[in-house]
Amino acid sequence: MNAAHARLADVVDSLDAAYDPRWADPWDAVGLVCGDPAQPVRRVLLAVDPVRAVADEAVEVGADLLVTHHPLLLQPVHGVAATTPKGAVVHRLIGAGVALQVCHTNADSATPGVSDALAMALGLDDLHPLEPDPAPELDKIVTFVPHADAAALIDALAAAGAGSVGSYERCAWTTSGLGTFRPVEGAAPAVGTVGSVEEVGETRIEMVLPRPRRGAVVAALRAAHPYEEPAYDVLQLAAVASNRGTGRLGVLPRTLDLRAFAGQAAHALPATAGGLRVAGDPDQPVRTVAVCGGSGDALLDLVRSSGADVYVTSDLRHHRASEFREYGDGGGPALVDVSHWAAEWTWLPPAATRLASDMTARGTTVDTVVSRICTDPWRFAVTRPSEESRP
Repeated sequence: MNAAHARLADVVDSLDAAYDPRWADPWDAVGLVCGDPAQPVRRVLLAVDPVRAVADEAVEVGADLLVTHHPLLLQPVHGVAATTPKGAVVHRLIGAGVALQVCHTNADSATPGVSDALAMALGLDDLHPLEPDPAPELDKIVTFVPHADAAALIDALAAAGAGSVGSYERCAWTTSGLGTFRPVEGAAPAVGTVGSVEEVGETRIEMVLPRPRRGAVVAALRAAHPYEEPAYDVLQLAAVASNRGTGRLGVLPRTLDLRAFAGQAAHALPATAGGLRVAGDPDQPVRTVAVCGGSGDALLDLVRSSGADVYVTSDLRHHRASEFREYGDGGGPALVDVSHWAAEWTWLPPAATRLASDMTARGTTVDTVVSRICTDPWRFAVTRPSEESRP
């Protein structure tokens, strides 16, 4: 294998770093579907749907890996016989030595992720999640140690997982104070004598830590602290929102009317037979926009209270959309229903660029190709001529 090329395991590691599988919804099926982690990867094809036409394209362009947004095997199966559509895809890929990796709801909630790509395609700025995911749960540990031992104790706590803040490690806050205690019978004090009141200049140390590391950090403190019985507090920090989550809320550079915004959206997205469906006054002003790549009617209640002028998503159901528009006597946020495939396709180009750049930074190279095959299931639409009377 050419040393300049990556192994499949390296590419999967890069994708998992950008779209952590732990961010996926519990019902989802993400990650590596087929492929040998040791196989070389020179070219990667990215697509929305793992359908036969896309598998054929992967073989035709010489891809070693196919990355799709939608899962191939979302529901449990008892076999992958080539007589079924999904089985045929598995056989086609394995037969040609093409691996398959799925980045689905873990790519939806990532930053940047699918909804970011849709928002950017629509020209939105100042993006933040419509429904933020909670940040990882954190604790804070507080302890007191003689001044001379503070640096060593901070090192020990950091090695156990405390003190990481963003791109920084070994983060601690310290201050000086006076500790006092009296050892009693049976104690073996590191400082002082049994029965005597002692006063020691001490450093107060505070460090944050991921809650799952609580046991390891406390054990490290006990092992590294010079005192027989170190004093410490473990504080459970309040939950806060992260910068990841479902959907995005952003603003346009300038206000448009709904008709102009819908036209701009139609030009920004890949063409499909269904086009765009719009609910709202064509002349109403639009500046703040909510989006959700993929099926988004579960977020309608959040959209209504978000301050958005319009919501762009896919697969809106009749009753949910109708009820949503009834609030405020139809004067609330407008709705723009777009093709599920087209909305999520916008994620492919930035994901391809990100993957190629990251692999270069890792010292290897991969060639990325974005599929242009439209896998929207709808092929054409028929509308009633406008001059015909309504029912």
